[in-house]
Amino acid sequence: MRKNSIKNTRINGEVQKELSNIIRNEIKDPRIHAMTSVVAVEVTPDLKYCKAYISVLGDEQAQKDTMDGLKSAIPYIRRQLAHSVNLRNTPELKFVLDQSIEYGVHMSRLIDEVTKDLGEEHEED
Repeated sequence: MRKNSIKNTRINGEVQKELSNIIRNEIKDPRIHAMTSVVAVEVTPDLKYCKAYISVLGDEQAQKDTMDGLKSAIPYIRRQLAHSVNLRNTPELKFVLDQSIEYGVHMSRLIDEVTKDLGEEHEED
C-alpha cells in the first residue's frame, strides 16, 4: 500500500475523527485544555504507528500540560481507539504539538498591523 493511497487517506481521516472524539468527550484529565484539537493524523501504511498533530489554544504552560496529560493517557486512548475503529492493528500513538494555527494567527495580526499603519500613512499625505 502506497503512503498516500485512498485507503490510507480514509484510515487517517477515521482515526483523526475518533481521536478528536475521545480527547474531547472521554478523557477527564484536568491537565488537558478544553481548546485542544487534532489537526492531522498520519498512520503508517502497515498500521503500526500513528503520529497525531495536536493544537492547543492557550499559553505555553497550557500546551505543555496538555501534552503531558495526553502522553499519560496513551494506553486508554489506544484502547478506546481499538474499540471504535476496526483495524487489523491498533497503531501505537505519538502526539506532536502543532503550532501552525498559532503561527498563522500571529502572522495575520502582524499583517493587520502593517496594513493599518499603511492606511494611516496614506491618510496623512
